[in-house]
Amino acid sequence: MKCIGKSSEERIKEAARKVFLKKGFDGTTSRDIAEEADMNIALTNYYFRSKEKLFLEIFKDLLTLYFQNTLDIFNKDIDFKSKIFEAIDHTYDMVSKEPDLCNFIMNEVHRAPERLIPDLNLLRQVNHTKLGQQLEEEIRKGNIRPIGIENVVPMLCGYIQFIFMGKNMHMKIYEINEEEFEKYALDHKERIKEMIVSYLYI
Repeated sequence: MKCIGKSSEERIKEAARKVFLKKGFDGTTSRDIAEEADMNIALTNYYFRSKEKLFLEIFKDLLTLYFQNTLDIFNKDIDFKSKIFEAIDHTYDMVSKEPDLCNFIMNEVHRAPERLIPDLNLLRQVNHTKLGQQLEEEIRKGNIRPIGIENVVPMLCGYIQFIFMGKNMHMKIYEINEEEFEKYALDHKERIKEMIVSYLYI
């Protein structure tokens, strides 16, 4: 059998990404991925050997996407408040474009937390970012109430993520369509900024 080229590899990975995001690891079969990629299942298995191997590669890519850009913002040379706003905007942009991402990561981590072990160094970097240093400095100056970075980060990400994790529920409860949900989510994002800043700053 011939070795498949890069274009075929990327087709398989893109197909796997779509299917895993929708169905998770347990709900996805190799046949699902092959059908999404419009390829022969034998060729799909030939390259990635197993659904497990392909999943771990996709999961690592998605986990990096989820955290790395946020870490980059935390290390930018901008003031603390601007960094708070930019981190919230980034989280919003990310999950609004990929609303299944949060559910996917949370479900898979809950199902098999050992999958995070190789990537803990990425997650631990948040403790050593410029954001953490700025937070400590603002607290020393008396500008911000005493609070740990481990409390601040979930505020910046969690409130936004929840909107999209419960998107279908929100739309049904409030009887709104996609366009109305987008307006609601944008308004809620600005309210989150106000709420967090009002809480942090004394």
